[in-house]
Amino acid sequence: MTYYYKLGSIPHKRHTQFRQPDGSLYHEELMGIHGFSGIQALLYHLHPPTQVRQMEMVCRTDIVYEEVEALRHRHLKAANIPVGGDALEARLPLMGNNEVVLYVARPDRPMSYWYKHAQGDDVLFIHDGTGTLESQFGLLPYRPGDYVVIPTGVLWRLIPDAGSPQRMLVIEAYGHIEPPRRYLNDYGQFLEHSPYCERDIRPPAQLLTFDQKGVFEVRVKTRGQITRFVYDHHPLDVIGWDGHLYPFAFNIEDFEPITGRVHQPPPVHQTFDGPGFVVCSFVPRLFDYHPLSIPAPYNHSNVDSDEVLYYVEGDFMSRRGVERASFTIHPNGIPHGPHPGTYEGSIGKARTDELAVMVDTFRPLRLTRQALELEDAGYATSWLPERYSKK
Repeated sequence: MTYYYKLGSIPHKRHTQFRQPDGSLYHEELMGIHGFSGIQALLYHLHPPTQVRQMEMVCRTDIVYEEVEALRHRHLKAANIPVGGDALEARLPLMGNNEVVLYVARPDRPMSYWYKHAQGDDVLFIHDGTGTLESQFGLLPYRPGDYVVIPTGVLWRLIPDAGSPQRMLVIEAYGHIEPPRRYLNDYGQFLEHSPYCERDIRPPAQLLTFDQKGVFEVRVKTRGQITRFVYDHHPLDVIGWDGHLYPFAFNIEDFEPITGRVHQPPPVHQTFDGPGFVVCSFVPRLFDYHPLSIPAPYNHSNVDSDEVLYYVEGDFMSRRGVERASFTIHPNGIPHGPHPGTYEGSIGKARTDELAVMVDTFRPLRLTRQALELEDAGYATSWLPERYSKK
């Protein structure tokens, strides 16, 4: 993260004696990235976080990708994927490479254990539902439209609110997710031209400290497997923390669109920067205001990237036949652009109410069997004029 925050009780100086009411020491833990040169947080535990009672492998996490024949644009209809399981069990892998994996999930129950992705950060884009992300940093409520960003090393579990149907897009990175560097000054503060700033970022709101004995399970994903660790004390025993590394939420409605006299390119929508990919937010905005402007995007070739769009709400002006919770995938190597009629039809329109999340990767994505089962086979030829001649 880019600014300092703290919750609970911490000592005046770091790495100094900090004693519990019985005179024993609290147990300090440093959590940081990039060795000791990146952002970090200091947490103070009731019990040593190293006291593991039992450990065993749960399962392998290798994702099987399908071999596909022809290179083509694709449309995945993911609105009706199955409901069931917790936020980890419900994940349906759709596509990925060595730097990022995209999942969809419709969980219907809370997690009974805590989870840590130890090789990178996770972003949960909350499409539907409310609830709470519980971690050693405290409670972080979430709502529709939230990007919930969870740095590597954070122990967390998702607790949906009762009676609140859930739907989410999961972006699992093998590395760290950060604000774009061009939005920040040399001191890490958001600049005036940034489409969001520190005020829009919600850190954990309440720190809960548990001093309980029992059997507590933590699952850690790393090195191609999930390992179960069993503790005999509650893992959320932190009485205070401070620093720049913590989970946070940012709502897509707080992204301020950048507009111009003519159509602006996709980088103006960038929200996060990841290892080998970017995340962009398409939000309701005014269209271009040059008297001869064409609001619909021009045809373009993604020479260096695959483009994935996840459709959240509204009417996407340049696409026909896409629906809520569907994906379009436009791979590098072939151009794509607006569907027939939408380019001309956008002229004179004042605004758009579309809401979508885009992930552009700089290395090719591979698809899973689950993704191919959701494919709209006719999408690749949907630019042909005869497809619309009778409409």
